[in-house]
Amino acid sequence: MDTKQVKLILEDGTEIQGQSFGAFSSVAGEVVFSTAMTGYPENLTDPSFAGQILVLTYPIVGNYGVPGEDLYESISSIFESDKIHIAGLVVNYYSEEHSHWNAAKSLGDWLKEYNIPGIAGVDTRMLTKILREKGAMLGKIVAEEDVPLHDPNLDNLVAQVSPPEVKHYGQGQHKIVLVDCGTKTNIIRCFLERDVELIRVPWDYDYSQLDYDGLFLSNGPGDPKMCEATIKHLQNALQQDKPIFGICLGSQLMGLAAGGDTFKLKYGHRSHNQPVRLTGTQRSYITSQNHGFAVDTDTLPAEWTMLFENLNDGTCEGIKHKTKPFFSTQFHPEAAGGPQDTEFMFDDFIEAVKEYKATSKPS
Repeated sequence: MDTKQVKLILEDGTEIQGQSFGAFSSVAGEVVFSTAMTGYPENLTDPSFAGQILVLTYPIVGNYGVPGEDLYESISSIFESDKIHIAGLVVNYYSEEHSHWNAAKSLGDWLKEYNIPGIAGVDTRMLTKILREKGAMLGKIVAEEDVPLHDPNLDNLVAQVSPPEVKHYGQGQHKIVLVDCGTKTNIIRCFLERDVELIRVPWDYDYSQLDYDGLFLSNGPGDPKMCEATIKHLQNALQQDKPIFGICLGSQLMGLAAGGDTFKLKYGHRSHNQPVRLTGTQRSYITSQNHGFAVDTDTLPAEWTMLFENLNDGTCEGIKHKTKPFFSTQFHPEAAGGPQDTEFMFDDFIEAVKEYKATSKPS
């Protein structure tokens, strides 16, 4: 590992010295933490982490390296996008040696490819306590040159990670429009396994003239209120009866389009072990999550209700319309990495699409 020293500096004045790995460069962003024990190749390529300096609480990172690329239907079968999206990485112990059957490179070399700095030798337990007490805060990793603090939530991060053109996948019997606000590729894989023709459109695309059976709203980074064009198109879609399913940012966008409000969580939910309960039941699930905003259910119109509740803090983990086939989850039913307890939500959506087609289209 590079023995060069770097600093992590938080907006409250906290300074932590550590060792550089990955790119020896300076970067600013929002410092957040994830309690996931594994899955850094998936986490680092999740577009929802754009603009963020990620603190991994698991004490040993890099020991299984990074797998080589493998494609499935022209998309990655391993990673959640085609690049690393985090601004920087903070770990306790970085393993200089890695060992795994499908490892192609080290984590440090992978970070260097995308000019992403890492800092090791940090007491991430102490750092996480600070973030839990004071909330996610701005910070920077400083190498040779200092950089100013910057709040990525003031940027339209969705516009930065969304693809510029329409893409098509699969030739199934159910035609689904995927509004890509920073989608994870495992969402695409989950749809392609369910007899779907997927039309992937940019975040601000007007899909009202497209022929489709169901609408899907993806995850993505930043403040959902930045997505004014997405919300406007969604408001029009909510006037119809075609099934709509949203995940993560997609859930927040659905809440805003319905007339509700969203708010920023103190330190967000980023892990593979968040418990949620299906509203009105005692049925609970362990879920994978990565978000910093949530829907304020008190602001939702009367025809909407909370679908899932977070059992740690009581916040909204999904909403649904009481009479129309519109629903969302704040968590990630596609996981990657993480538990697959809730992948059935994709099946529920496809069933809603089938029912819509059977009742609204001539045979």
